[in-house]
Amino acid sequence: MSEDNSKAAAKARAFFEKARSVAGTGNFDYAIDMYMQGLRYAPDALMEGHLPLCELGLQRREKGGKKSSMMDKVMRLRGKTPLEQMLNAEYLFVKNPNHLPYAEAMLKAALAGGYKKTAGWIANLVFQMANDSEKPSANTYILLKDAYCTLEQFDKAIAACQRASKLRPGDKALSDEYKDLSAELTMVRGKYDGEGDFRKSIKDRESQEKLHGQAGVVKTEDYRIKAVEDARKKIAQNPDLPSNIFELADALSDLESEDAENNAIQLLENAYRDKSDFSFQRRAGLLKIKQLRRKIKEAEATLESNPNDAPSKAASEKLTAELDALELEHYRLCVKNYPTDLAAKYDYAIRLLKNKQYNEAIPLFQEAQRDPRRKISAMNHVGVCFFEKGWLDDAIDVFTRAMNAYELKEDTTAKELRYNLARAYEEQGESQKALDVYRKIAQIDFSYKDVSQRVDELRAKQKKG
Repeated sequence: MSEDNSKAAAKARAFFEKARSVAGTGNFDYAIDMYMQGLRYAPDALMEGHLPLCELGLQRREKGGKKSSMMDKVMRLRGKTPLEQMLNAEYLFVKNPNHLPYAEAMLKAALAGGYKKTAGWIANLVFQMANDSEKPSANTYILLKDAYCTLEQFDKAIAACQRASKLRPGDKALSDEYKDLSAELTMVRGKYDGEGDFRKSIKDRESQEKLHGQAGVVKTEDYRIKAVEDARKKIAQNPDLPSNIFELADALSDLESEDAENNAIQLLENAYRDKSDFSFQRRAGLLKIKQLRRKIKEAEATLESNPNDAPSKAASEKLTAELDALELEHYRLCVKNYPTDLAAKYDYAIRLLKNKQYNEAIPLFQEAQRDPRRKISAMNHVGVCFFEKGWLDDAIDVFTRAMNAYELKEDTTAKELRYNLARAYEEQGESQKALDVYRKIAQIDFSYKDVSQRVDELRAKQKKG
């Protein structure tokens, strides 16, 4: 990362942190402005910028927030650059999250600006909104088809093309394009399945990357050390500026040594104590989690080389228990301090589920479904909670709804939904329904989990019965 990019990232991060803090006070419009300022410095910041901003818009709508004024619409339905056009459309969309044309305008601008992460996310959101619409437009699906082609996500492009074709059944051009896209997807997949040139290119690329990596180690270390020195100079000049504190903490963390990380954690915790701003404590918590995960990985590597070593096994189990407790408390505090943050609620619910606290996890997963990026995953986890509670009818209902809402039918998410549905049927004693679902998974991916074994067992039971 160049020095200019590093400065821009630090400025963006400071605005995003300020936005999170302000949102927690209920000052939604000011928080929106802070997110917009941050996105000017980091236009493709999906996790820190666009996603929480979208969540904030949903929260604002629920609290009765007004849509943009006519003057705002006139001023913001323009822009000299793709970045201006994207942010103007996003501003209008956040204040009116039901208005599909604003999301479409944002998608077009994100593609024009080359902001691929943002474009992929907003495309998925537009797809979901169009599917939920009572009168979906073929033009919307055609836009999505073209967007997904640009992003080289041909499976989604095919799904969008199918939707457009259903709305325009006599359109031969769409029908022909569907065939072309199917062929394109087959070719792309074929590159990864073939033997000859592709395998050779992979080996060649790996060799080149290895050489570049060996040559770049010293430069990388020098850069990291210099980044710490530069950040310390900024702290010395202005020790109270949040962006300077975060920049030094990040630079210390990038050194990837325990002492440096401990210094970063102490720096952040001191800032939290002095300023009572949870954003510092949040970053400290994430660094502690990162540390523990590294220690667990090291313990597991030791255990793998000597599986019978009792002290190593005990150390690994102890560290894992510490990580579970740390993550549970960290995300609890995130939800408490950022009550509008759907990502924090989702992350906390995941830890509650892991700790078998199903009643506490379910409402958080249900709230997290308002985030289109996590909607299907959150529904799946609600179903898992119901399954674990023994509410099998409810689990079956939720898994079925999630499957119907999910566009793709053969990827990992689709297989997991089907598997969980089959498990619920099997647990309920509906063996034939379970077998039917397991068979569909086996036809797509025979080696998925224990599907083949379950099919054999259910068929054997049928023969005996």
